[in-house]
Order: sequence, then C-alpha cells, then structure tokens
Amino acid sequence: MRIVIIGGGASGFMAAITAAETFPNTDILILEKNKSVLNKVRVSGGGRCNVTHKPSEVRFFTKNYPRGEKLLKKLFASFDAQSTIEWFKIRGVDLKTESDGRMFPVSDSSQTIIECLIRNARNLNIGIATGKSVKSFRKIDSHFSVLLDNEETILADKLLIATGGYPKLSGFGWLSEHGHQIIEPQPSLFTFNTPGSYLLSLAGISVPDAYVKIAGTKHEWRGPLLITHWGFSGPAVLKLSAWAARDLAEKNYDFTFRVNWVADMNEQQVREYFLAEKTKTPKQQIASHARFGLSLRLWKEMASKAGISENLKWADASHKVLNRMTELLTNSQFEVKGKTTFKEEFVTCGGIALSEINQDTLESTRVPGLYFSGEVLDVDGITGGFNFQNAWTTGYIVGKNIGN
Repeated sequence: MRIVIIGGGASGFMAAITAAETFPNTDILILEKNKSVLNKVRVSGGGRCNVTHKPSEVRFFTKNYPRGEKLLKKLFASFDAQSTIEWFKIRGVDLKTESDGRMFPVSDSSQTIIECLIRNARNLNIGIATGKSVKSFRKIDSHFSVLLDNEETILADKLLIATGGYPKLSGFGWLSEHGHQIIEPQPSLFTFNTPGSYLLSLAGISVPDAYVKIAGTKHEWRGPLLITHWGFSGPAVLKLSAWAARDLAEKNYDFTFRVNWVADMNEQQVREYFLAEKTKTPKQQIASHARFGLSLRLWKEMASKAGISENLKWADASHKVLNRMTELLTNSQFEVKGKTTFKEEFVTCGGIALSEINQDTLESTRVPGLYFSGEVLDVDGITGGFNFQNAWTTGYIVGKNIGN
C-alpha cells in the first residue's frame, strides 16, 4: 500500500511516523512544497518550538480551542498532551514546562524537534520530497492520482492532506472541487492596531492582569496585556482575538477595545479607594506615586490624560478629576483600526468542515481513502502550544487508521 502525505509539517510527520510503525509494510511519501520541511516548527516559540501545553483534564484542556473542542475531546482519549510528552521522550527528546504552562524541548531549540522527526522518518524509510507543490488530485477507482505543478503524477492508495491552513478561501479550491464544505478561513491570534492611542509612546510596558473586552459583544478575556508601538498585544489580546476572530473579521477589524487595567476591581471600588486616599495621603502628589501595581510611566500618562497636573495632591483633587481617572483605569476605550499577525505564528480559523470527516479516523465522508489532519481542518487553538497539540493528535489518529 502506498500512502502519500501532502504537507511536511508537524501533523504530516506525526501521521507518517505513526503509520509506518502501525503498518510496517506500507510505502509512505511526504510531499512538501517548500525547499525544507517543518518550517513552522522551526520558527515556533521564537525558535524554541512550543511543542505542547502542560497536561490537564481533557475538559479543561479543550477549552483552549475556540473551534474544534468537541472533536478534540474525543481524540485526546487516544493521544493527548501527556502522550506527546511520552512520544518525544521515548525518541530521546525531553520536554520542560515553563511557569505559564508552555512546554519546550530542554535544549530550548526547535532544531531538536526537527531532527527527531526527520531522523525517525528516515529510520522508517519514509520518503521526503521537498519542492513538490501539488496542483490537484483525482480519485480513480480505488486509487488517487496526485498532479504536481511540474505536471509530474504520483499515484497513491491513501492520501492525507496536512497542508496547514490557508489565509483565503481560494487556497482551498483544490479541495472544494471534491465536494467538501469549506468554512471560510479568517485570521486568528493577532494583535490590535490602535493608531490613535495616547499610550503608543509606552511600547514595551505590560500589565500582568488586565480585563479586556470587545465593545458591543460578549467577547472578553483576562490576563497579561502588553502595550506595543502599534497598539496592544500580550496573552489577553491574543486569546481574545482567537475567540472573536469571526466577529472581528465581519467588523473589518474596526471596533472599540475596552480595558480594565485593575482586573480585580470595578469602577465603584476604585472610586472608593481614591476617596480614601484623600484622607490617607492628602499631601502626596497623585502623579508621582503609582497605584495598583501599575508602571509609573503608565500611571503618569493616564493621570495626564485625566487632567491631573504633576503637582496635584490627593487633598486638592476634585471629584471630577478622580472620576476621570477612575474611568480610565476601569474602562479605557481605544479605537482599533486593523490587526497585526502575531510574530511568525500565522494561525487561521476555518478549513474543512468537521461535519465532513469521520470523527474517529479523520477520513473524509465524501472521498473514501482521503484523510485530513492539522490546521487544514476547522480546528484552531490559542497560543501556548495548543495548535501543535492539535497537529500531533490529529496526525497520530490518521496514522493509526490510514493503513486499514
């Protein structure tokens, strides 16, 4: 039996290695359009490769997937984050867990993961062909004919599509012509551009715990927030963007972004705190002493925005001025005009509709012998190793079933 895998990324390699180990008498070939394989692995995590996330109960782990939670809840029973850790350990690669739950190779180098995958593929006699861009494929009787851009034809008994996501619907054209429903792709995991923000000069300043929200929607998140020279980033924004991806695309990335810089407190609590300060520290200059653990530069900028002069003392602060400061701290509003892709980690929501695949094997329900894995499916996770875990899990599931 010949298995052809289109896509030399994490999911494609996991599927190939698993299939070779499960069905030793198969001939397996990976086709990669680029000159090198595992390119997303190479750049992930700043070149360290965020392999997965610290294992937790499936019901909690799957909450990190805006799309695909139900499918992965089923598949993780066969191969979850703990399975990934053990899979690499058996093959000589130990992973470590960082304080935020992200897991990296102990070497802190993505090359360790790349070499592990390629070495295991070579040892199993899996073919790896780079610079092979697929134009289309056809099902002829019980076989597939794969046509490359150079007009070369490759025959296969089973075919796996593990190409990753496409930024535009047109990228899925060669798949939709086989009758598959495609959920229109939209960017996920992006930062917010706020060209009119008065905080742009504070690029690099972060707040460890902020409450963020898309005005007029139910989309909200709480976590670290980073001010950038173009707007806002950090885990809170990235995770918010993932869940709100479709709504924000419909708004053409033109919306109001709200921030509570002191997530543990509401407007009333901050106002009462300020009134208490008028009695507690009446002679202290407001702008010179930051509160709530905020950076002094950020505090001063907000005080200035609220109309608080450098020399204004708590005892002399009017209720009007303190109300403005309270509003800025608990309900800052910024007009977002566009987005910026998060580093090199391009992630999309959308792809092959999950209703069109067998939920146990990931085989197409429309074209027998055709399988899908990784981000080409309408599955995506937030930052932190969850997208790679989707790649490892779906690749493993396909590898266990494609040779049947």
